Amino acid sequence: MHPVLPTTSTLPLFDVAASRRIEARALTRSPDLMERAGLAVAKLALVLRQGAGPVWVACGPGNNGGDGHVAARRLAEVGVPVHVSHDAPQRPSLVIDALLGLGLNRAPSPELLTPIIAMAHCGAPVLAVDLPSGLLADTGQPAGERAVHADHTLTLLTLKPGLFTGEGRAHAGRIWFDDLGIAPDEPPTANLLGPGAVPHRSPTSHKGSHGQVLVVGGAPGMQGAARLAAGAALASGAGRVYVDLLGLGPGEVADPVRPELMRGRLMEVPGAVGVVGCGAGDAMAPCLPSLLQTLPRVVIDADALNVIAADASLQALARARPAGTTLLTPHPLEAARLLNRSTAAVQRDRLAAAQELALQLGCTVVLKGSGSIIASPAERMAICGSGGPALATAGSGDVLAGWLGGLWAQQCSAGAHEIACAGVDHHGRAGEAGGVLRAADLIERLAAQRR
Repeated sequence: MHPVLPTTSTLPLFDVAASRRIEARALTRSPDLMERAGLAVAKLALVLRQGAGPVWVACGPGNNGGDGHVAARRLAEVGVPVHVSHDAPQRPSLVIDALLGLGLNRAPSPELLTPIIAMAHCGAPVLAVDLPSGLLADTGQPAGERAVHADHTLTLLTLKPGLFTGEGRAHAGRIWFDDLGIAPDEPPTANLLGPGAVPHRSPTSHKGSHGQVLVVGGAPGMQGAARLAAGAALASGAGRVYVDLLGLGPGEVADPVRPELMRGRLMEVPGAVGVVGCGAGDAMAPCLPSLLQTLPRVVIDADALNVIAADASLQALARARPAGTTLLTPHPLEAARLLNRSTAAVQRDRLAAAQELALQLGCTVVLKGSGSIIASPAERMAICGSGGPALATAGSGDVLAGWLGGLWAQQCSAGAHEIACAGVDHHGRAGEAGGVLRAADLIERLAAQRR
């Protein structure tokens, strides 16, 4: 048993269907699987309980409830007072949520809503068994109006995608894992990202060794977005970074704070990695066709995504690009526009939405948000477990786009999916901070990861 986050390596994730298959095969080889699961829950409960009060074990009718009953028996055997019921005892020292697990496919029944509500008001820490009751394992969204908000979740046998995206992190608390001694015997549904590698720099390298980035954006009043993207590309280690600010007048410098940034146009650096759309506004539309047709590798963000969403000919240009050369970084609203649906529909199943968009445009897609999703037509999906609410601030997406472009400039043989996985994880880890992290400070935290 161990905590999952922060990850130290890439980990396999299994959806409900795969987890059920793995569990069924494991039960034929290990009939004592529930005993092992309950014992693992009891061990963690002993560490987490606070005070001398009873451990309240709320058990449902399925295997999740069976794990809870075993845990209750194990705790009682070592002298811990245990209360097994849907009704809360007085001053519990811990709640073990064993009501609903992997099989949930609809909103909790009224009789199960009562203990779910009581858990939120009993004043004790909550340990969820496998999943917080009411949370869907595949999507990370509540099945109904309410789901348990656990302080800790011990997920068993397999790691489930829904714990790491959507509302999963908010409901699961600290996530623990015990594989119960069973190795998965089929390929994962998706990957949970481990630490992304940074490009190697040879002792004899020079700025020409580390590629070029062209940032196109920054319409009048929005130049800060493009400058943040360009600054992030510089911080990643890109050799030369050019900025085509759509609102910049003749003779003005690219960035008075960063003299390393140079002004440039597509015809001057046609082989650069493009980062297009940051703060571009409506000025993006006339220049996007030539950018899509000329740039060998391109990161498309913000207003460029909105322009593509409204123009079928631009969508066709994106699909016509060579495989692995196009990387889209939409937030949920931008993804909704591209898919012609509501933001709520995208958020209901983030993995499915990201995969659909990747297939529709033939591109790698980073669907940003809590548990960012990386999807590509021919690759296994990935979920980023790093990051936090400090990243919910203006400009952090522009920083991500520039960082991805800078990494790509230094690794010309890498495909978009590989770059996305590494860069999104870098960005998430740099954003693990208290309070609010300003975008310019985020760049410096990203740069510090290279030292």
